[in-house]
Amino acid sequence: MPEDPDAGLSTEERAAIDKRLLWKLDLKLIPWLSFLYLISFLDRTNIGNAKLDGLIKDLKMTNNQYNISLTVFFISYALFEPLTNVLLKRWRPSIFIPGIMIMWGIVMTCMGLVHNYGGLVAARFFLGVAEAGLFPGVNYYLSCWYKRSEFGIRAAIFFSAAALAGSFGGLLAAAIAKMKGIGGKPGWAWIFILEGLATILVGIVSYWMVHDFPDEATFLSPQDRARVIRRLQEDNQSSAEHEEFKMSYFWASVQDWKTYAFAVIYMGCDGALYAFSLFLPSIIAQLGYTSTRANLLSVPPYAAAAIMTISVGWYADRTGRRGLCNIVISFLGIAGFVMLLGSQKAGVKYAGTFLGAMGIYPTIANTIVWCSNNGVYKRGVTLGFVIGWGNLNGVVSSNIYRQQDSPLYRPGHGTVLAYLVLFLLGGSIITTLGLRGENKKRAEGKRDGRIAGLSLGEIEMLGDKKPEFVYTV
Repeated sequence: MPEDPDAGLSTEERAAIDKRLLWKLDLKLIPWLSFLYLISFLDRTNIGNAKLDGLIKDLKMTNNQYNISLTVFFISYALFEPLTNVLLKRWRPSIFIPGIMIMWGIVMTCMGLVHNYGGLVAARFFLGVAEAGLFPGVNYYLSCWYKRSEFGIRAAIFFSAAALAGSFGGLLAAAIAKMKGIGGKPGWAWIFILEGLATILVGIVSYWMVHDFPDEATFLSPQDRARVIRRLQEDNQSSAEHEEFKMSYFWASVQDWKTYAFAVIYMGCDGALYAFSLFLPSIIAQLGYTSTRANLLSVPPYAAAAIMTISVGWYADRTGRRGLCNIVISFLGIAGFVMLLGSQKAGVKYAGTFLGAMGIYPTIANTIVWCSNNGVYKRGVTLGFVIGWGNLNGVVSSNIYRQQDSPLYRPGHGTVLAYLVLFLLGGSIITTLGLRGENKKRAEGKRDGRIAGLSLGEIEMLGDKKPEFVYTV
């Protein structure tokens, strides 16, 4: 443990210093990273808005080909995600994150220049490759700065950018589509071109706006760097120093039942998320609205989801009841898709989209934080597995809302409902019970034998297997 720069100070004085430190971290890290994720989510889902503006007709595609163009993104996105935290550790965040942003901005711009189905599919594949590193990378990165009881609200604010992207994306698409005919390009092409160019510019600026790990961050004094590392060590987390990737972390993650439990939970909310975000404009359009109005009407459900996401993050941080939050919130999503599935009335269906958004978006951030809270050295690898598997379910999400099923979309709504009930709700209940049982065994001393005969260094490397580590339930 590094030397404590606040040794000898009173509890009140240390608390005041910690409060100032947290405020400094929040201002430097959270706003810009949230902005980056807003752009990321906007760039991967704006194809739903482009569809309403004539993408399929202009590229002479079938609806099945459109769904395939959605699917290939998730294949490359999911396959490359488990590798990205390895690269983030090997390179500096200030290099890795701006680099992938510039890459996907270039791909996004090229999407506006394609003339056929093959070009669109190729662009979507490489968009998935380029975007794969941001979400798992930033969640791991933030967990290297904040204590477990502080991480949830920050991750929730970061992820709420996805909901704001859906809201902002509808407004932006409705405005950009008015550029139809300029330069001989249709409106949907300008959606891709302008948003891609903006991403490239933001990526360049990010070199100066994204900071490195705590032990290397230049905006902190040496004393503040020591404070960040000391706080995390006191919270039974890793040192927050720039650790090299070790295969032992990989095998520890593979052999841990929690990796698979959180992967199941995350597929429940992530599969539902992508189905919802990709097809919400189409769902609303089937209620009888024009493409422009459908894009605009997609704004309020996302705004409600953003508020709910931050509220759940705040509550879970203060209570530590992340499993309970998932369980309760999932019922909102279940109720929303029951309304979409069972009603023929436009008003009821639109209300269902609100409940659907509010029941899906908060559980994404909460599940990622819950997973991160319950791992130490291996959490970077585990997050890659969990998020990668969850996003692979976008392959399912992008193929369940078929044109021949409109306007009711019963197969799509039914599949999302099954994901919410079986994987999100069911997985959260089972994992909560499992973690509570493990904590009980530790409290009764049934795991103390793990440290018999080990040195202090060896005990430290046990991570969350240390008997004193208490899991967040």
